[in-house]
Amino acid sequence: MDDLSVAAQWVQAAQRIVVLTGAGISTDSGIPDFRGPNGVWTKNPAAEKASTLQHYLEDPELRKLAWRNRLTSTTWEAQPNVAHHSLVELERRGQLLALVTQNIDELHQRAGHDPAKVIEVHGTMRWSRCWGCNDRRPMQSVLDRVRAGEEDPPCELCGGILKSDTISFGQALVPEVIEAALAAAERCDLLVAAGSSLSVFPAANVVPRAKSAGAKVIIANGEPTKMDRFADRLLLGPLSETIPALCANPD
Repeated sequence: MDDLSVAAQWVQAAQRIVVLTGAGISTDSGIPDFRGPNGVWTKNPAAEKASTLQHYLEDPELRKLAWRNRLTSTTWEAQPNVAHHSLVELERRGQLLALVTQNIDELHQRAGHDPAKVIEVHGTMRWSRCWGCNDRRPMQSVLDRVRAGEEDPPCELCGGILKSDTISFGQALVPEVIEAALAAAERCDLLVAAGSSLSVFPAANVVPRAKSAGAKVIIANGEPTKMDRFADRLLLGPLSETIPALCANPD
């Protein structure tokens, strides 16, 4: 029996599945990754600089560029793809303990996941947050102000600097979010890591944490990852093929 068939049987038998997803699961939705050949930062180094908290807070011109880039982001039109929808089946069958994602696009929720099941370790681009008073609002309401002529819109409550509610380089992760992700990994009986290079920490720690707690580990990705040594089954190939096959309803 091949690795995919064995892995699919494990998914069908599991009772507490945790899924970890990275940028690779959203590329089929038209969202480029960051560091690949066609990645956002590969093509636009200034965008990577704007993702560093210190530069963003200190440079008004960089913030203006960041707001212009947010206006034209293709992510606003992106829709969940077959891999996103397939993972929802695990929740519908009552098998999904948690979905831990490194993505900021909210496509898992748009595919139908209960937001309470989704742990966003790097935040979400669909909300803004004030660096001064912590006020949080839908991103589109701020983008409307940019369209109306505000190049670097300040917080309407305190006048502070606004940024997307994502984790920038140099910004501390939210401890409660990371703790929730690792706690889920310790409780699962099967971990599926999909579309992640598993090189960004602490999110990648869910793989060895689940393994050490006794869970089986399936890694599905387009290319080898930093954590392949932990995989009980390694599935290399397009996620649009492997994830639907993994999550298919048993005959």
